[in-house]
Amino acid sequence: MRVAVIVDLVGSRKYPDRAWVHAAFTTAMDEVNQRVRPDQRMAPTLGDEAQARYYSVGAALRATLLMRLVLPDGLDCRAGVGVGAVTHLGTGAAGLIQDGPGWWAARDAINEAKAREVGRDRTLRTWYARAPLAAEYPRSRHVNALLLVRDEIVTTMQARSRRLLLGLLDGSSQVELAEREGISPSAVSQNLRRSGAYAVAHSQESFDS
Repeated sequence: MRVAVIVDLVGSRKYPDRAWVHAAFTTAMDEVNQRVRPDQRMAPTLGDEAQARYYSVGAALRATLLMRLVLPDGLDCRAGVGVGAVTHLGTGAAGLIQDGPGWWAARDAINEAKAREVGRDRTLRTWYARAPLAAEYPRSRHVNALLLVRDEIVTTMQARSRRLLLGLLDGSSQVELAEREGISPSAVSQNLRRSGAYAVAHSQESFDS
C-alpha cells in the first residue's frame, strides 16, 4: 500500500505566459521533493498536472500543503490524495504512468475537490480517499474534516502569512523569520497567531507523528 497524490494547477490558463507557469510549477515540485521524502518523486505528467507517491498519509498531506505555500503569488493548486495499491507502469511521453486502486482513489479525490470548489466549499483545494482494501489507513471523513479547515485557513492567508507558515513548517525560529521579512519577532508571533498558521502547523504535526 502507498499514498498516491495527483496535483493540478488552479486557473493557470488565465496566464498568457505558459513558459512561466510551467517553470513555476516544476520549481515548486523540486522544492517539495527536497522537503518531503517521497516513494516516487513529484513530477509533471500532462499539461498542468503532476503525480507523486508517499509512504504515509502524513507525508502526502505535508507535500500537498507545501505545494500551495511554495508556489508564487497568483498560482494555486488542488490535490487528490489516495490510499491503496499503486502500480508504476513506467514513464511515457506524458510523464509517469500509474495504475491501481490507490491511483484511482487519488483521481476520485481530486475530482471531488474540484467539484466542491464551485459549491459551499469554495476554499477547498485538497481531498482524500481510500481504496476498499486500505482500511488500516485513516478514515476519509476524519482526514477530510481536517482538510476542509486547513484549506480554508491557507486559501484566505495573505502572502506574508503563507511565507511565515512555510518557514514555521521548515523549522525556522521567529527571529529568523523576522529577519527575512524585515519585521520584529513580536510581529511574526502576532501574524502566526492571527492567520491560523499555528493551527495548520500543529494539525500537520499530528499526522507526522
